[in-house]
Amino acid sequence: MLAKRKMRLNDLSAAVGVSVPNLSILKTGKAKAIRFSTLEAICQVLQCQPGDLLEYRDSVSSECEPS
Repeated sequence: MLAKRKMRLNDLSAAVGVSVPNLSILKTGKAKAIRFSTLEAICQVLQCQPGDLLEYRDSVSSECEPS
């Protein structure tokens, strides 16, 4: 969504009030959780829906698969 909106992470950080390192964790998919208020602010700035930003990954099945 950042690329579609021609926006940099620094610009989003300033607009949303979340640090660049925290947004980077969200962007790379390494975050374990996100506050609804943060998600709402990001969606407002990027003019999108949460589903445009989030993807479900079944971590339970990938952790339980035999080697």
